Amino acid sequence: MSLTYIVPLRRTRCVDDDLLDYLNRLASDVEVILVDGSPEAVFATHARQCDPAIVHIPVDSEFRSSVNGKAAGVMTGLRRASHEAVVIADDDVRYDASSLAALESWLMRADVVRPQNYFAPLPWHACLDTARTLINRVTGGDWPGTLGVRRSRIVRAGGYATDVLFENLELVRTIVASGGVARCPLDLYVHRKPPQTAHFWSQRVRQAYDEFARPWRLAVWLAVAPLTGALLWRGAWGSLLLGIVAVWLLAAMGRNRAGGRQVFPLRAVMVAPLWVTERAICTWLALAAGATLGGIPYHGRIVAAAATPLHRLRARFKQSAARHGLD
Repeated sequence: MSLTYIVPLRRTRCVDDDLLDYLNRLASDVEVILVDGSPEAVFATHARQCDPAIVHIPVDSEFRSSVNGKAAGVMTGLRRASHEAVVIADDDVRYDASSLAALESWLMRADVVRPQNYFAPLPWHACLDTARTLINRVTGGDWPGTLGVRRSRIVRAGGYATDVLFENLELVRTIVASGGVARCPLDLYVHRKPPQTAHFWSQRVRQAYDEFARPWRLAVWLAVAPLTGALLWRGAWGSLLLGIVAVWLLAAMGRNRAGGRQVFPLRAVMVAPLWVTERAICTWLALAAGATLGGIPYHGRIVAAAATPLHRLRARFKQSAARHGLD
């Protein structure tokens, strides 16, 4: 396939054989670029284990001080990509031939494509996170650990910010603001391995902080906890039950869309109210972190911005176009 597959990676210990086996197999069909921000000893071990066909490189020096290491790795990889169609994927994402072919086809019609991840296997915490996916599928589409992009579009845009938390949203907004076309095919399913339980817990408040990039959604999540508390205080059990049923229905709609029943089990619908409760609590914790710390802790740094507002990006590109027009 005429695809470049970019994996940004940063580990303090060597990755397991599963990832390298996957990338080594993938390298026989597509160009694979592994951008490795790991410490020197770990980097050297990865280099020995990679197939010679894999382009294994460190993060470019100008991006090493970036707040978001993943975005820094993506920008480094895009500079080396040989193909127009580029797949950006976290290290737990596992494409097969059909999903890669489908993504390549979508990139003939769009500048950035947002597939839909599903977890397999499905331990309890991945089931809880799948409830998030189901609800998102009826509220604008889920945000997966992978994107497809047209390299020329992001290059013309001058890249995207590497100092924000919600890097996928930042990339999509940058492409859209520069005049590109974004698509979110709900039937393009890509397998993702579930995280370790400890890693899952470490992401709760950070993922809630992402909603600072989408103020209307942030307002909704901030309203859930006090509204639920008020209903409990008043003993309005009927209203609470109605809310739970509404969440179930919303998750069921997400599961039913675009053949989702094939990859999303029914139990993910049933735990959706638990996920809503978790997100509501974590949103208030994220608000507290923003107020007291000035942002959210991320890999030893404090990240203030979740993403750049779309209107600000559009204004930036409009000013840039005007300057070039005057020149």
